[in-house]
Amino acid sequence: MSTVLIGQSDHPEVLLLNRANRHGLVAGATGTGKTVTLQILAQGLSDAGVPVFAADVKGDLSGIGAPGAPNEKMQARAQAMGLTLNPMAAPTVFWDLFGEQGHPIRATVSEMGPLLLSRILELNDVQEGVLSVVFRAADEEGLLLLDLKDLRAALAYASENAKALSAQYGNISPATIATIQRKLLVLEDQGGANIFGEPALSLSDLMRVDGSGRGYVSVLAANKLIASPRLYATFLLWLMSELFEELPEVGDPDKPRLVFFFDEAHLLFRDAPSSLLEKVEQVVRLIRSKGIGVYFVTQNPADIPDTVLGQLGNRIQHALRAYTPADQRGLKAASESFRPNPAFDTAEAIQGLGVGEALVSVLDEKGAPTVVQKTLIRPPVSRLGPITPPERTALIGSSPVRGLYDEAKDRESAYEMLQARAKAAAAEAAEVEAEAASAKAEARTPTPRASNRQGMGEAFAKSMLRTIGSQVGRELIRGVLGGLMGGSRPRRRR
Repeated sequence: MSTVLIGQSDHPEVLLLNRANRHGLVAGATGTGKTVTLQILAQGLSDAGVPVFAADVKGDLSGIGAPGAPNEKMQARAQAMGLTLNPMAAPTVFWDLFGEQGHPIRATVSEMGPLLLSRILELNDVQEGVLSVVFRAADEEGLLLLDLKDLRAALAYASENAKALSAQYGNISPATIATIQRKLLVLEDQGGANIFGEPALSLSDLMRVDGSGRGYVSVLAANKLIASPRLYATFLLWLMSELFEELPEVGDPDKPRLVFFFDEAHLLFRDAPSSLLEKVEQVVRLIRSKGIGVYFVTQNPADIPDTVLGQLGNRIQHALRAYTPADQRGLKAASESFRPNPAFDTAEAIQGLGVGEALVSVLDEKGAPTVVQKTLIRPPVSRLGPITPPERTALIGSSPVRGLYDEAKDRESAYEMLQARAKAAAAEAAEVEAEAASAKAEARTPTPRASNRQGMGEAFAKSMLRTIGSQVGRELIRGVLGGLMGGSRPRRRR
C-alpha cells in the first residue's frame, strides 16, 4: 500500500505515503467532522505500517480501538465510493499523563528543560533566566533533576547559595527563586507532578508495529489534560522536540516512521513567546527529514503562524462559518492557502460544506500541491465514537507496553543527594561543635595541685606512727645498750 484513501471527489483523493512526512493540516469549525477525518487518516496510516501518535481531546478518537458498526448512511456513502466496509479496529495503545485512562506517560525535568518548563510555569524572562541558572548549577554539581521534588531541592540549594551563584552567573535573587517555587506549587496542585519522573517514555514505544505489520496508534487521553492548556501544548511540543533530537536523518522515506497529530493546535501558539515560536518552526521545518510527519488539527488555519503554516503541504479543510470580521479574515486566509480550482470559488465552497465534506489538496509525486477539490470523506471502519470503560481497560491490559510504565520509580537524584549532603554537613558541624565545647571546658577547668595541708585523720595517723616509732626505738636502744654493758637489769629481792 502506497496511499491512504481520504475520500472521493471526481476521483479518489489519496495521501501519498512518500509525501506524508511533509506535514499537514486538518481544519474546520466544531462539529464539521475533523475528528472523523483524523480517525480515517490514523487508521489508514496504521494499515500501511506507519505508527501514529494522536491526542484525543474529546474522547471520540478512542473508538479507533474497536471495530465499527456502520449505519445505513455510512454504508450508502461507501457504496457510492465503491468501498466495502469491513469493520476493523486499529492496534491501539492508550496513554494518559495522569495514569487514569491509559498507561502513565512521563518525562524527566531535565528532559523537559528550562525553556519548556518556563512555558508551563508562565515565567517571565528574568525568572526563566534564573531557572536556566538552576539547571546549569545542578548539572555542574552532578544533581539529577528527575521529578518536581528534585527541582524544588535544586531551587532551595540555589537560594541558599545565591551569593556564590550570582558571582558566577549573574544576579540571582532569592525573591525570584521564591516566585518560581510558588508557581511550581500551583503546577503540583493541578496534577502536573504526574508527568515528571521515571520511568520516562521511550520513543521506541511510540513506533511499534504489531505482528501483522500494522502500526500501533498511540492515543493520548487529553480530555482532562486540556484543562491545563499550557501543560498540554508544552508536553506535545516536548515530544516533537525529543523525536527531532533523537532520531537519525533518513531524508524522504517511502513512508513515515511516525505521524504525529496535534489536536487543538492553536493552544500551542496562544501567548507563546518568540523563543518558543522559533523552536516550533525549527522542529516543524526539520523533523520531516527524520521521517516524522506532523499534522495540526485546529478550527481555523489562522490559528497557526504563517511561518509554520507554510510548512504544511497536505491540507484538509472542513466548513468554516464567517459571522464576524475575525471569522471573515480567517476564511480569507484559509481559501487563499489552497491552489485554486477554476470550477468554484474556494471561499464560498468552504462556507457551503456539509458534515463529512471537505476541501482537499495534497502533495503529488513531484511534491507540488494538487488543485483543491470538494471531497466526500470516506467512512471509518473502526467505531465512530468513544469506546466503553471496560473495553478501554481490556485494551490497556493487553497492550505491548503493559507493566513498563505503570509503576513510578524513584532512584537517587537531586533531592536525595542534597538531603545526604545536608545530613553529612549537620553531623560534621555537630562533631566540630562537640570538640570545641570539650576544648573550652578543658581550658576553663584548672589542673589539681598537691596540697601541704593535712586532714585531721591523716595528721592523727602520722602522729601515732611517730609516737609508736619513738617508743619502739627507745626500747630497742635500751636493749642493745644493756647487752653491750654485760648485764641485765637487776632482779628485785623478795
